[in-house]
Amino acid sequence: MEHIDHVNLLRPAQLTIGSRWADLGAGSGAFTLALRELLGPSSDIYAVDTDRPRLAELQRAWQIRFGSDTSRLHLLSADFTRPLDLPPLDGVLMANSLHFFKDKQRVLRHVQSFLKPGGSLLLVEYNVDSGNTWVPYPFSFETWRVLAQQAGFSEPQLLATRSSGFLRGFYSAQAYLRPT
Repeated sequence: MEHIDHVNLLRPAQLTIGSRWADLGAGSGAFTLALRELLGPSSDIYAVDTDRPRLAELQRAWQIRFGSDTSRLHLLSADFTRPLDLPPLDGVLMANSLHFFKDKQRVLRHVQSFLKPGGSLLLVEYNVDSGNTWVPYPFSFETWRVLAQQAGFSEPQLLATRSSGFLRGFYSAQAYLRPT
């Protein structure tokens, strides 16, 4: 996929300019860059991944695309399923990262701890319910509709879909943390 494809998967989301987000499992930042494009230069984005070299790639790509000022990009080389030193977030992006976990409820409950009340969870995932070696536990949008609500989020809204030669296609969806 190209940068514009990443942007278009996220574009329909309800995003607030100048807000504070984290990209959990950011990798080299394809979706982090798309998120930054949509949130604008006054937003803070925390890119979290265990792979330091891929985070360094993200930093270089950010500088090429948005200029040398990376003061709003915060790189955290860490496992997002563990406690993180993050400020309260307006939103969390999980693009192709939740499918690595069989126990999604546990991960989602942990992700909630990063969000402000009513915070947003923006998800990009393969639209299938069976995986393979590289994508072990994907889940379709229909499965996500049930899973999100069981995990304390609102019913997710399907934002966009895109076909793919690998596992048929992607979807993006947005849900909000429900009050407890």
